Amino acid sequence: MITNVNLSTKEQLLLQDQKSHEEQCIIKYDSYASIASDAELRTLFKNIAQQERVHLQTVNQLLSGQIPSVTGQGGTNQQQSGQQATGQQQSGQQKTGMTMSQQESARVSGMPGFNITDKDMCIDMLNTEKYISGTYDTTIFECKNPQIRDVLNHIQKEEQKHGESIFAYMQSKGMYTAQ
Repeated sequence: MITNVNLSTKEQLLLQDQKSHEEQCIIKYDSYASIASDAELRTLFKNIAQQERVHLQTVNQLLSGQIPSVTGQGGTNQQQSGQQATGQQQSGQQKTGMTMSQQESARVSGMPGFNITDKDMCIDMLNTEKYISGTYDTTIFECKNPQIRDVLNHIQKEEQKHGESIFAYMQSKGMYTAQ
């Protein structure tokens, strides 16, 4: 880990934005994990939320002038989560005992005026991951230190993997058909 890196004002502001994005991601994944009707989706959201916490910690380290090493950023955890989610996809319907149409029409209860399906949550998080991955483009290009760019690029790749995991879940449940 390299310490005492001086960031420009622009770099600090962009990293503050990334910090805010990561915080919002954690809030959304935690919230959705608590209300998803499918156990497999709850697990997927919980796993991704943990990885987002690592991203937040990394961005905080960058803001404090430290550059963490790219290895140990959760790359192995990301791969394991992806494999775990893929393995669970085949048995997801058996575990819930619900058909696809029942899962899609399952509504959140106990929250007046708030009806959201598992599919809605997946679409929201897929769009969120797409957006956040894109914001990393600007931050990466605006950072002058190549080691910081490498760390941010690593996070961006993991954000794309999150989207890939959500897409794979949706596809396995018939929520998304690639055209």
